[in-house]
Amino acid sequence: MNTKIVIIDYNSGNVKSLGNMIKALGYDYILSNKKQDILSADKLLFPGQGHFEQAINNLYRSGLIDTIKDAIDKKVDFLGICLGLQILFEKSEEAPNIKGLGIIKGDVKKFQKGKTPQIGWNKIKTTQNNKYLKDDYFYFVNSYYVDPVDKNIISSTCNYEIEFCSSIQKNNLSAVQFHPEKSANAGVEFFREWLK
Repeated sequence: MNTKIVIIDYNSGNVKSLGNMIKALGYDYILSNKKQDILSADKLLFPGQGHFEQAINNLYRSGLIDTIKDAIDKKVDFLGICLGLQILFEKSEEAPNIKGLGIIKGDVKKFQKGKTPQIGWNKIKTTQNNKYLKDDYFYFVNSYYVDPVDKNIISSTCNYEIEFCSSIQKNNLSAVQFHPEKSANAGVEFFREWLK
């Protein structure tokens, strides 16, 4: 298919299973940290796993902070996954002295109850602000969750001792706390809708 799909290369993230999912749905992708690739993408993905500080520092070293912001401003369809959701926010309890991208107003907070990280399947509940998801079970690996100032951007919630925001959607920006690339049929359906 002719859709230009770019996975942002910032020397981290779970690229292999994400790439396999995209190819299984009949699309090609490129892995790139080049400004021209990112800004000319039709679909832009930020895969996430690891530490908030490490991810932000890698983005600074790669010179990608402004490029990502510019792409989102240019209305490129953006999808952040797991840590790729959290870095969009202003700050995180995981690294209190490190500023996030600040694209979304709000904080990233640590679960205060229950075993952390949350690892395994959990059911999301979608909101009216949602284009791509259905109420279904998705695979999570997270000790932290996002707390957006604007609750209207929440596209799904989930319960792990508390009800927390499991995904957001704002114009061309979508981001999820779970790993759709590891979520079997539910993940396939999500990617199919988002890639269309």
